Amino acid sequence: MTHKASIFSKLTLGILVAGTIAACNQNKPAADKPAATTTASTPAATPTATIVYVQQDSLLAKYGYAKDLSDRLQKKGRSAESDLVSRKQAFQREVAEYQKDANTMSAEQRAPIEQRLQRKGQELQTYEQNATAQFQNESGNETEKLYNKIVAFTKKYAKEKGYKMILTHSKANPIMYYGDESLDVTADVVKGLNAEYDKEKK
Repeated sequence: MTHKASIFSKLTLGILVAGTIAACNQNKPAADKPAATTTASTPAATPTATIVYVQQDSLLAKYGYAKDLSDRLQKKGRSAESDLVSRKQAFQREVAEYQKDANTMSAEQRAPIEQRLQRKGQELQTYEQNATAQFQNESGNETEKLYNKIVAFTKKYAKEKGYKMILTHSKANPIMYYGDESLDVTADVVKGLNAEYDKEKK
């Protein structure tokens, strides 16, 4: 019932949009105006990247909120699994006790016991299905919160830095096969996310 490898799968949805691509047109010189020339005394400014990316695997490994969330879900998953195992073992012992004495019982005596055991077995199966669904639903809701936190921060971060788009990359879902390291803002994003999370915890 643990989902360590998949609880963050929604974060691989591709692009965290921090603005529109059309906004890039604002940086283009007008067609009817000649481009400015540079001289030795006024060197051209280094162009600022408008599209950067974040290494998702590294972000999730270093973002405090993501790590705490993973720990909480794993703990709940282990607890639910332990509870289910205990219930199954108790039921199996009850079945074994019945089977041990069944040969010495009449058909009239066996019938109500078998009906009760059948009913308990069905109840146990329903309990397992409900517990699994509840855990998956909780995991989904928590993952949605994590996703929204990262999206909200990256939008604000992009606006502050003047970026038009922030891509996300992971080994499991390589949306981007190559990106120059100068465009990797993972460390800066993680630093900002952790700063916000520290304030929330206080």
